Amino acid sequence: MISPRCLSQRLPFNTARSLATSRLPGMPTPDGAGFPIDEPLSLTFLAIIRHTLRRQSLMKHEPPFSSSPVAQNAAVLVPLCNVNGNPGILFEVRGKLRSHAGEVSFPGGRTDEEDDTFLATAIRETDEEIGVGPGQIEVLGTFGPAELSLWKLRVHPFVGFIYPTLERPELRPNEALPSIALSSLRPNPPEVSHIFHLTFREMFDPHRLRVHDFRGYTPYWAIDVSDKVEGLGLHWKTLAGQDELGGSGRPGGKGLEIWGLTGWYLNVFLKRLGLY
Repeated sequence: MISPRCLSQRLPFNTARSLATSRLPGMPTPDGAGFPIDEPLSLTFLAIIRHTLRRQSLMKHEPPFSSSPVAQNAAVLVPLCNVNGNPGILFEVRGKLRSHAGEVSFPGGRTDEEDDTFLATAIRETDEEIGVGPGQIEVLGTFGPAELSLWKLRVHPFVGFIYPTLERPELRPNEALPSIALSSLRPNPPEVSHIFHLTFREMFDPHRLRVHDFRGYTPYWAIDVSDKVEGLGLHWKTLAGQDELGGSGRPGGKGLEIWGLTGWYLNVFLKRLGLY
């Protein structure tokens, strides 16, 4: 049964599905401010994201960054960045020794005793998995609610912008922030098989989008990213079975998608920004 915290408004399933399938994501602007999805991320856009996440968290009574980790918790980072001047998000393909090997995820993992906060977990795991150090991450906020994974871990999502180096250049508010080179990232085998960048524009491509049901109840957009690993010789699990939260996958099990908990959190984040 779906948790009552999963939706601020619970619609009948058929109604919710109809609404989702009848309206492809458009290009609205968050909070009435300009957020063009094709322009490089700038200090202005980071400020909009930070303000939006903070305001939404206060409205929804979500905990601050400093919630103390306890057993059975995990955290992930939604890593925003510019690549060749194109704004988007980094994703990783899980390595063969991790649970849900071959699936797409954000950097993240279980809390350790050394972690003072859930945010510390997300930052540590990002460093360990893709080689992005704490000094390269500008934390922008969090969102929720924190959902349970198949392994009964409460997964806490955070959002941050990734700089290519420790240096923070002095820029005008609307000037493009520096881009990272994907070749500079260091995936940690066998935990991470591949790292790719998905632009905001690609997240709106109707040829990539498929309606999937989170926990069998709430529709959201799964995103096909098979082209991001094409020719790399990577293999992933079939999507014909169940995802980590019990939803069914693409019929026939063909293609690599952002779906499950990762897909759900991506949709929640984009909705917070007024993009989905």
